[in-house]
Amino acid sequence: MRSISITDPEDPRIAAFRDIRERDLTGREGLFIAEGEVVVRVLASTASRCRPRALLLAEKRVAALADVIAALPAAAPVYAASQPVLDRIAGFPLHRGILALGEKPPPPSVASILARPGMDDVFVVASGIGNHDNMGGLFRNAAAFGARAVLLDQACCDPFYRKAIRVSVGAVLRTPFTVADSAEAVVAAMQAAGVEVLALTPSATQRLADYRRKGPVALVLGSEGPGLPRAVIERCRAVGIPMAGGFDSLNVAVTSALALHQMTMSPPGSPGS
Repeated sequence: MRSISITDPEDPRIAAFRDIRERDLTGREGLFIAEGEVVVRVLASTASRCRPRALLLAEKRVAALADVIAALPAAAPVYAASQPVLDRIAGFPLHRGILALGEKPPPPSVASILARPGMDDVFVVASGIGNHDNMGGLFRNAAAFGARAVLLDQACCDPFYRKAIRVSVGAVLRTPFTVADSAEAVVAAMQAAGVEVLALTPSATQRLADYRRKGPVALVLGSEGPGLPRAVIERCRAVGIPMAGGFDSLNVAVTSALALHQMTMSPPGSPGS
């Protein structure tokens, strides 16, 4: 089995894996770190939109990942280190013992994502979501319910942040997405392409449960505090989820799951749609 033994945490060959938390904050110029077996398996799979560049494993993990190693491009090195050396490389105790360096794919254009939308297509639009857990949860839900793509505005955090990828269980690596200048611009492009756009907001008078889709649809979600900008809501059909006990909203990832389930359980043409 091909692997390169690393005994020195300062070995220049594993520089991209060093001090992960600090590097996460400064960006990696088109690269990212994937952590954990589930995520790395997605990265190495044919479903991934990203290219694996290298693997760094605890020595005890190498045998169990033989199939993943075999699926890697021949040019992607596989490094193995003892747990103490691995922890020093990462800068913290890396209990999972599995890291990969990946290359981001070129982002598709909004126009290409919206080309010829199908009647059953569902899109997710995120505005101002800065929490990496919520971003990961949103991508996980988008993948689980078969959303065609996710579109983000400039105020959103990077889905390729290590924690967002981990929370998404690798969905970030396989789900088409792009970043646009603003949510308003995305909404306008959606509507021009014949996609009905729903804004999820507590201020809505129409309940999400009462909405029946007639064709392709997009769900616009904002951050849990400020929510969606009024200008965005006014361009869309506003729908909401009634709350009890004085609550005005749900976690945005939970909201996305409920809304995606609602959109996919009754596709256009089904009874009640």
